[in-house]
Amino acid sequence: MVETERQPPELNTRALETAGASFSLAAVIPVILSLVVGLIASAVGGKGYADSDWFKYLAYLISPVCIAGVEVFFFRRTKLHPKTVYAPCKWYYFAAALLLQFGVLFSLSELNEYFVRLLELMGYTRQNTTLPTLTGWNLLPAILVIALLPAVFEETLFRGILVGRMGESGWGTVCTVLVSGALFSLYHTNPEQTIYQFVCGVLFALVALRSGSVLPSMVSHFANNAVILILTSCGYDVFSALPRAVYLALVICSAVCLVGATLFLVLFDRKKNVKGGAREGKKFFLMAAVGIGVCAVEWLALFIERLI
Repeated sequence: MVETERQPPELNTRALETAGASFSLAAVIPVILSLVVGLIASAVGGKGYADSDWFKYLAYLISPVCIAGVEVFFFRRTKLHPKTVYAPCKWYYFAAALLLQFGVLFSLSELNEYFVRLLELMGYTRQNTTLPTLTGWNLLPAILVIALLPAVFEETLFRGILVGRMGESGWGTVCTVLVSGALFSLYHTNPEQTIYQFVCGVLFALVALRSGSVLPSMVSHFANNAVILILTSCGYDVFSALPRAVYLALVICSAVCLVGATLFLVLFDRKKNVKGGAREGKKFFLMAAVGIGVCAVEWLALFIERLI
């Protein structure tokens, strides 16, 4: 990858530090709120509360609601206008983001399956998905709560606030996409999805840097979540019923889309590359350290639990 030296017109250290603090808040507040909600729900709902749809929806709402509050904190503290995050961009970035997501959803998922099988050889037990009822009209509120809200607020935080402030502070392109991708993966604290989430985070960050907006990755993120919900409502193993040749053709087609869209962003849009590392990175990581520590502990605890 050829990179050019480019310095930002103005280094906003306070915005970068506040972005790190925002990650910590977004990681810590949902943990605390989940504990409180769980205690209240157990007292009100009885023994079977965890299997009820109302509690599942409530559990899925905690993270986006907390992230939304953190974003309000960020924009008010830094005095940055949200329109800098939701800027318009060229149409082909939306096309590239959707092609990337198509590739990730099928070809990368197939590769991630081998990673999960490797974990299972170590004694790891897969995590059961706790989704609400998805049949009939129940799919609509699920798409709103589980697909749309996380796409909007997670993209605003990770690609708008984190990637945006890293880019404004002169971070190198490679450094920005790798660090933000790692934080995105760590935030989800799911061992078996670690590689999948990391690659998604890297690709979403690259789209955001190239386009200068979170809108393409937001659309892509929503499409990913919505398609998974729709497939799950159909039985999820819908593709297992396809002839082997047809399924392989689908995977190969998705892999071509993934590679092609990635090459377009990396090679044909490289004039936007920035050379360098994490400028003022110590201040950012200092503020993000609490969130990184909490997510790491959650990830490790879940991994150990699934091994036992």
